Amino acid sequence: MKLTGNTILVTGGGSGIGQALAWRFHDLGNTVIVAGRGEARLQETIAGRERMVALPLDVADGASVEQAIAKLKRDFPELNVAILSAGVMTRQELGSGGTIATAEEVLNINLLGTMRMAEGLIPLLAGKPNATLCTVSSGLAFTPLPGAPAYSASKAAIHSYSLSLRQRLKGQVQVIEIAPPGVQTGLTPGQETRPGYMPLDAYIDETMGNFEQQPEAYENLVGNVLPLRWSERDGTTDALLERLAQA
Repeated sequence: MKLTGNTILVTGGGSGIGQALAWRFHDLGNTVIVAGRGEARLQETIAGRERMVALPLDVADGASVEQAIAKLKRDFPELNVAILSAGVMTRQELGSGGTIATAEEVLNINLLGTMRMAEGLIPLLAGKPNATLCTVSSGLAFTPLPGAPAYSASKAAIHSYSLSLRQRLKGQVQVIEIAPPGVQTGLTPGQETRPGYMPLDAYIDETMGNFEQQPEAYENLVGNVLPLRWSERDGTTDALLERLAQA
């Protein structure tokens, strides 16, 4: 992945990891489009920053996705990078007070939202110089959080989709899977200060360092996520599940 000279779309760019990545890439001189549902948050994200623009988008709504893709095609024909970080998580999930409707919402936004955007963006990105599409899964794609089964399953499916997409787009678009560990963001209530979670700035520092040092890597993995990523290989899955069940 080339770090400069790009026009970059970041979904979920109004908060958390998406917002932080958008700012870092903008600081490197890229043109950055931040997309999301919260107009106020988007405006706060772009405030005082030239070459950064907001794009209303609800990845759960097919019509909204179509409108956003049409606007990108019309107004940003030079678009060559997309980071698909829009996602939701709740602690009131299956087995913890949530219902199938809760699971449907999580899957619709996290998995189908990623697919809607990726499929819409492929014709815009394919063949462009340094074309790159980043999906955002999670360490929980590889070792699930028992209290968040739908979220974990949605991220596991994003991992699988990323593998398929990478093979399908070989030679046309570089596909990179970003798999964060637990990071101190507002993804769930109180997570900004949750002990044991990685501070957001530290996570972004390491993630950007990975992009710079390993530009051809298929996965962007910080050190904190490696125990989750490789638990099956290392024979530690059962022990980690026991620990995660208490989280």
